[in-house]
Amino acid sequence: DNLFASMAQWVSANLPPGLLTELISEGIIPGIGGIVIFIPQIAFLFLFISILEESGYMSRVVFIMDRFMRRFGLNGKSVVPLISGTACAIPAVMSTRTIENWKERLITILVTPFITCSARLPVYLIIIALVIPDETFFGLNLQGLTLMGLYVLGFFMAIISAYILNKILKIRSRSFFIAEMPGYKLPMVKNIGLTVYDKTKDFVVNAGKIILAISIVLWFLASHGSSEQFKNAETIVQAQAENGNIAAEDLETKIASHKLRHSYIGTLGHAIEPAIQPLGYDWKIGIALLTSFAAREVFVGSIATIYSVGSDDEETIKNRLAGEINVTTGKNAFNFASGISLLLFYAFAMQCMSTLAIVKRETNSWKWPMIQLFFMTGFAYVVSLIAYQLLK
Repeated sequence: DNLFASMAQWVSANLPPGLLTELISEGIIPGIGGIVIFIPQIAFLFLFISILEESGYMSRVVFIMDRFMRRFGLNGKSVVPLISGTACAIPAVMSTRTIENWKERLITILVTPFITCSARLPVYLIIIALVIPDETFFGLNLQGLTLMGLYVLGFFMAIISAYILNKILKIRSRSFFIAEMPGYKLPMVKNIGLTVYDKTKDFVVNAGKIILAISIVLWFLASHGSSEQFKNAETIVQAQAENGNIAAEDLETKIASHKLRHSYIGTLGHAIEPAIQPLGYDWKIGIALLTSFAAREVFVGSIATIYSVGSDDEETIKNRLAGEINVTTGKNAFNFASGISLLLFYAFAMQCMSTLAIVKRETNSWKWPMIQLFFMTGFAYVVSLIAYQLLK
């Protein structure tokens, strides 16, 4: 991650200023970085899966879990994607290839993104620290309990969704659990190496093309605008800052914030504000929701930019958000109700283009990832709406 960030900075500093340099430094390099950064997770996942399979242990795990998982329309082998989904949904979805029955594999693919992945953690930690008091309940920290509750909620939703999908999907399939119980043996290094190489290469070559294309589109929307406010951002911000009487780093941050507000994606954020106001969000959160479609953790960076978090050590994202006032209500923009609403939205919404890309690759169709996107996002909206309206 640091390597690609350094590459982007080097390109921006050494190539002539212009649209092509911005495309390379802000669109293509981060897009490629977003692909390559998943390689270690995918490689390690399939490394350990291969070791379990080669040693003969995987068959026993799958056999033990099969009876429980079948109650929900899943397969014993579904336990591997569901567990690995706590790290990242991308390798988890890829690991469903071991499930022979198409219906059970499809259901596993569709419900795996409900499992709380590591990309959600930056969002959870910021919001939990902001709206949940750092107190104890029967000796247990409330913030820790909230985080654990989000993990449990994700797993519970995955199981319930699998049960519902098993009832409504009209896919004819007869599932027989047949698994060889091999004797324990030492894994063959050659077989493991070939498996890891093939799976990783398949992700980079096939899903990577889709991820890169979407990254470039999101970059264009966030870094371009047609209004005079966008085109004259530097002049406007310097005038507002009383002839530039602020630190250079803070000035750059405020200019970036002003540009983002009036970019195409900023315009979209204003456009969707009426739809997200009932959830307790304003247009600024709307921008973060849109940009975090690239990856959930992008939410934190977008928030830092749009709220103009300065270079002062005391000016953290948490402190800046804590002082934010909603101009409509006159109250804190981030209170308990809006915070819980945002946590639930990120717990359930499909906010990861990389996962959509890999689902398209694994199902060989845009039908299922689009169903997944609209159902999960719609469900997240309804749950967040109910939570905010009840808690406000």
